[in-house]
Amino acid sequence: MKLYYSPGACSLSPHIALHEAGLAFEPVLASTKSHKLQDGTDYYGINPLGYVPLLELDDGTRLREGPAIVQYIADLVPNKNLAPANGTLQRYRLQEWLTFIGTEIHKTFSPLFSPATPEDYKPLAKEKLASRLKWVDSQLEGKQYLMGDHFSVADGYLFTVTNWAKPTGVDLSDLPNLLAYRERVAARPAVQAAMKAEGLGK
Repeated sequence: MKLYYSPGACSLSPHIALHEAGLAFEPVLASTKSHKLQDGTDYYGINPLGYVPLLELDDGTRLREGPAIVQYIADLVPNKNLAPANGTLQRYRLQEWLTFIGTEIHKTFSPLFSPATPEDYKPLAKEKLASRLKWVDSQLEGKQYLMGDHFSVADGYLFTVTNWAKPTGVDLSDLPNLLAYRERVAARPAVQAAMKAEGLGK
């Protein structure tokens, strides 16, 4: 398998999932700015949408979108318990989290990275993020991870997007459950391996 990624982008989530799963894969750096690979290949020829992540299977099949990719990875190694079994209510709970993280947190952070975003919009985005993250903080009370005591692929995704708080000036200091959770996730060997591979600090 090949994982097309860009350092620190949302592709860190499947990168973490692959390390947690213990699966062999080839990481392929795809610049989100130049949309070229290191050998000069046009990334649009691989993913016409131009963004990461993209997972290419050994038979050449390509899978896009982080929440779909991480569930695929989890299902390859059911014994690792990275996702509840398909068809169970808990699996839908996982999908609930993946959807919430993608639509309410990931997509609200996105404008804060764009030079085209009007400055007067950014405080509104930060306000929305603050309310969503406050709710996440309340959901983490008394829990190790989003789904309880077991790490799931949703945790890798939440960790990835909350990494963006510092560079975008989003304050997490009044969210003790989220901060403690982030420390727990950051301490996992698979998370450290993925971060190191992407040249990222903690």
